[in-house]
Formats: sequence, C-alpha cells, structure tokens
Amino acid sequence: MLDIKVIREQADRVRQSIEQRHIKHADVDRLLEVDGRWRQAQSRLDELRGQRNTISATIKTLEGDERTRAVEQVKALKGELAEVEQRTETLKTEREVLLRRMPNLLADDVPVGRTDEQNVEVSRWGELPTLAFEPRNHVELGKITDTIDFDRAAQVTGGNFYYLKHEAALMELALQAYVAAHVVPRGFIPMITPDLARDEVLDGIGFAPRGPETQVYSIVDQELSLVGTAEITLGGYHTQQILEGAQLPLRYLGFSHCFRTEAGAYGKESRGLYRVHQFTKAEMFVLCQPQESAAVHEELLQIEEELLQGLQIPYRVVNVCTGELGAPAFKKYDIEAWMPGRSAYGEVTSCSNCTDFQSRRLNIRYRPEPKSPPQYVHMLNGTAVAVSRTLIAIFENYQQQDGSIRIPEALRPFMGQLETIPVRL
Repeated sequence: MLDIKVIREQADRVRQSIEQRHIKHADVDRLLEVDGRWRQAQSRLDELRGQRNTISATIKTLEGDERTRAVEQVKALKGELAEVEQRTETLKTEREVLLRRMPNLLADDVPVGRTDEQNVEVSRWGELPTLAFEPRNHVELGKITDTIDFDRAAQVTGGNFYYLKHEAALMELALQAYVAAHVVPRGFIPMITPDLARDEVLDGIGFAPRGPETQVYSIVDQELSLVGTAEITLGGYHTQQILEGAQLPLRYLGFSHCFRTEAGAYGKESRGLYRVHQFTKAEMFVLCQPQESAAVHEELLQIEEELLQGLQIPYRVVNVCTGELGAPAFKKYDIEAWMPGRSAYGEVTSCSNCTDFQSRRLNIRYRPEPKSPPQYVHMLNGTAVAVSRTLIAIFENYQQQDGSIRIPEALRPFMGQLETIPVRL
C-alpha cells in the first residue's frame, strides 16, 4: 500500500505506474477526491468534538438559563456529531478500498512494456549445451527414467499434479539441502513455514485471496487459503510488530509447498512441470531499512545466480517490464534457465524489491534509533529454488543420448554420491 502523502504529492507518478502496468481498477482521481472529502469531514469532526468538550466542561460551573442553553447546545452538537462521524467513517472505508488498489511506484530503470517479450536482458551466463542428438523434453525423460509420473497423479488428484519417484524424489530433497548449505551461512534463518495463511495476510502481501482474479486455493467456510509461496507466511511473520533498527536486516530462508490454480495457463510451453498446481520452493525473504533495499535486491539476485552457476545451468537475467510486474513490486528480476526440450529460456527464479508496499498493509515497522518514531521496513523476496522448474532445467541440460540423466556434481553429496539417473524402460 502506498503512503497517501506520496499519492497527494506525486499523483502523476502514481498515474504513470498504473498506466504502465496496465491496471484497470485503480483510480487516482477518485482516491484524491474521496481523500479530500474525508479530510474535510475529519477536520469538522475534530472541530465539533472540541466544541462539545469545551461546553461540557463549563456546564458544571453554570446555573439557570445559561446551564440550560449549554445543555441544549451539547445535545445539538451530539446530533451533528453523529451525522459527521457516520460520514467520516463511510469516506474512510471508501478511501481505504481505493488506496489498497494503488500499485507500488516503479523504479526509474524498470523497462516499459506489456508482456514478457518487453523484458530487458541484463546478462547471460554459461554455454548452451551442444547435444549430438535430438534433445528430449523433461516429460519424455521422466517417463523413460520412471522418475516423474503425471498419469497416475491425474488419476489420484487431477491434471497438473505429479509424482516424483526414485532419483527425482531424492533430487527434490537434495536441492533443498544444497540451497540451505549455500544460503544459511550468509545469515539467513532457515524456516519451515505453514502451507496455510489467513486471507488478511495474503491480502497484505498483495495476493487476492478470493474472487475471480485469485490464483490461490481457498478453504471453504474459513478465512484461510493455501499459500502460493512462502513469501506470504514469511511476510506475515512480523505482522503488527515494531522492530529495532539493530535487528535489521532480518533474513529468512523459508521452505514450503506452494499451491497455485494457474487459471488460464495452457499451451505447449506450460506442459509438464512448468506450470503445476503444487510444488516445493525455498524462498529468501528480507526485512531491512529503506536505504538498504536496493543493495539487498542486488544481493538476492547474486545468490540466485550463484546457486544456478553451482548447478552449471546456463541462464539469463532479465529486468521485468512494467506490464509483467505485480502490484507490490517496485522492481523485479527474473532468471530464465536454458531448457533444451523447448529450445528456449524459461523462468526459474525471480526476486523483487517491494519497498514499504507490503509492510504498510501488514503494519510492520522499525525504530531507526531507540525511542525514535517508528518507520515502515522495506521487504524483499527472492526464489532460492523452485524445485519443479529447476528439475526441468537439470533433466534437459544433463540428459544423455540413451535418455539417462547425469546428476549435477553439486547435488551428489546430498544424494549418496549417485552420478546418474538410469533408463528404466
């Protein structure tokens, strides 16, 4: 949520953010109109309360007609007060609704565009594999190694679910251990987070927990939803808290299952593990002071790159364009790994600087100095590993001509020194 003062003072910048993100439901002019009326009503309310209190305080010193007139004045003020209080509350509610529709501001270097085709490439790493045979995609590889089973999952659960078997199951666990070994020594607190969160927390992070635009599964008759990322539960961990500046930055590494409806996500590029309804992810999450967040954002990107480099997976980094940014993000990087089965890059991680957008909604603040006025923290998130998409990149880049798959050396210590996933046809 934006600071209303920023919207009052930088209305054109907010309008630009809305326009460049192609958001239809945010209306700056209406918000400013309602905000102005609310401020007037609040001012009148304070004035009336002051008059009432002043007259009430003098009544006990008055006698006769003066006392009667003062009592009548208080009664009259009470009637107007009730009307103004109701109007103020109505305007406040509408103001809050309109304010929560405002997206974050945009960093100056965010590229303007509508789709991911307008994302701007920042860098590339690694040589694309040169295969002396026609590469298979991960779905085919999963079948011939008997490591990924979509068919049985469809019978048990439905489409876009899967079983991991044999070495693939071990590889999921190995990826989490690999990430922990790399990230925890950098000061990240490892956490296993809940798979459910209150709808108010989802809303605070910027996810729509209900309604036609939601991408999460909601629990019937409860204000709970399955999380789409540990960003939700890590972000909600310090809700309503005031932290001390000396505690910051706070760094967390959250391990969770993620559940997403992926409504409307169809097509050849979305097949297999690329868009699924459930997967495991390790998420980095940082709360820091505002002046630190730009550097922390670059640090998260660096860690993500180091993890992929350790796995020897070619990738590219893109600066995500305005039309592809979620409302909370001030700036976002995606890393896209090379996937030979589709002869293209595919997103495997992202990291976002959400500044104070989420902390205002969740009321998470800090004191720069002891006893100083609290300020809102900046909050950032970054994917350490999304297991399902990382498996795609590993299977397809490490495949061999017979369909077997070499196991990356970085994962072998966490898989009993296994070197190869064999063909099991």
